[in-house]
Amino acid sequence: MEFEEYVSARGQELVRLGFTVSGDYQRAEDLAQIALMQAFRSWRKVRKADDPHHYVRRILVNEFLSMTRRRSYTEAPTADIEPQRTVPDHATDIANSDDLWRSLATLSARERVVLVLRYYQDLDDQTIADVLGIKPSSVRATASRALASLRRNPTYSGAGESHRVDERLS
Repeated sequence: MEFEEYVSARGQELVRLGFTVSGDYQRAEDLAQIALMQAFRSWRKVRKADDPHHYVRRILVNEFLSMTRRRSYTEAPTADIEPQRTVPDHATDIANSDDLWRSLATLSARERVVLVLRYYQDLDDQTIADVLGIKPSSVRATASRALASLRRNPTYSGAGESHRVDERLS
């Protein structure tokens, strides 16, 4: 697969992943662009990997986690400008309108990434562990803590209801 084919096939998926972990459309585009730029630099190596998308997804997640450690991550724009899109992105609209997103935003970056990769990307614990460079047991522990935090979170409107948070995520 050539790089241009990969971008055509998976570019929007990378932007959606970036949006889901960051909560910001412009930051999501930046994350996807950075991941694709780094992948392009070593495309021969990426293309030979068992799963090139896994490789690029890991670049994006690592960049997001690095970005959250930087001081500039806490800077917020003074005005909210809605991006002009010719084709509405249904996944973005769902993520924007869901009160669960606000609760996800209260989690640490690692907890948010684990839940997003598990429930929105439908990855297994081993794959998530590979992406984050940690053990599968750490993935399970992080997910457990994150879900417990979401259940206790007062901004989550389903906190008093009988259904479970992890069922809403899937």
